[in-house]
Amino acid sequence: MEDLQITERTIDLENVFREKSPGIARFIPGFVFSYLRRVTHEADINDFLYRNKQLVGLPFVANLIKEFGANLQVEGVENIPKTGRNIIASNHPLGGLDGVALMHVVGQRRPDIVFPVNDILLYLPNLKPLFIPVNKHGSNTENLQIIHQTFESEKLMLYFPAGLVSRRQNGKIEDLEWKTTFISKAKKYKRDVIPTFVDGRNSGFFYSLANLRKRLNIGANIEMLYLPDEMFKQKNKTIRIIFGEPIPWETFDKRYNFGQWAQKLKSYVYAMGNGLREPFNPEKEY
Repeated sequence: MEDLQITERTIDLENVFREKSPGIARFIPGFVFSYLRRVTHEADINDFLYRNKQLVGLPFVANLIKEFGANLQVEGVENIPKTGRNIIASNHPLGGLDGVALMHVVGQRRPDIVFPVNDILLYLPNLKPLFIPVNKHGSNTENLQIIHQTFESEKLMLYFPAGLVSRRQNGKIEDLEWKTTFISKAKKYKRDVIPTFVDGRNSGFFYSLANLRKRLNIGANIEMLYLPDEMFKQKNKTIRIIFGEPIPWETFDKRYNFGQWAQKLKSYVYAMGNGLREPFNPEKEY
């Protein structure tokens, strides 16, 4: 097994900034880093990593669920085939524990899971075997090749089509527009799509900060720095997960373009959250 090199300070936020954004890091004063260490729970995360340094992949995920006291209420897990190419397409309400919960539940039925994630999450060494890194600010040939090989494999893929955590819009908490990648990849690699709804919400502070940032025309998603804090606020809460029936990849024909298909599935997933229990019908408005 690969040496994870986990120490009592595996995560050093200042070093992360220096590696990912050196131009910005040099202008951040020490007291700001001290504040960021608190809101990102650097010490708590390092403590958990160190206590579980022998665990990798799904066993580590199981301990994360225990650590947070998450009560998972799951419906429709039988809709996940035990073999074959599939994409779990889910809404993204929490930005942390929703992904952990999906890995835990799906991984018990299908251990061969992979999850495309922001490459910043590779700083969590115990989870690396489950992740495919996605660089939001660029790409490289090696990374694109890994993504291609993964889609081509028989592994089950977990996917958040929105790419970002849900926001509050017009008084309703919901994902932003679902990107089309999961539709185009489902078609190209002949992967059936399993629509999935995760019930959950972050604090009012998170949504207010996101909307304020948008009103001030600040491009950087500064609210994302608070996602670790939001995750710790989810301790001992219930997370409800609903898996719908698989949608055959052949469904995504030329009746609609990829963007329209993506939004239809997004609407269907939220209808599932509101009680809908019928197979996806492309001709129906949800």
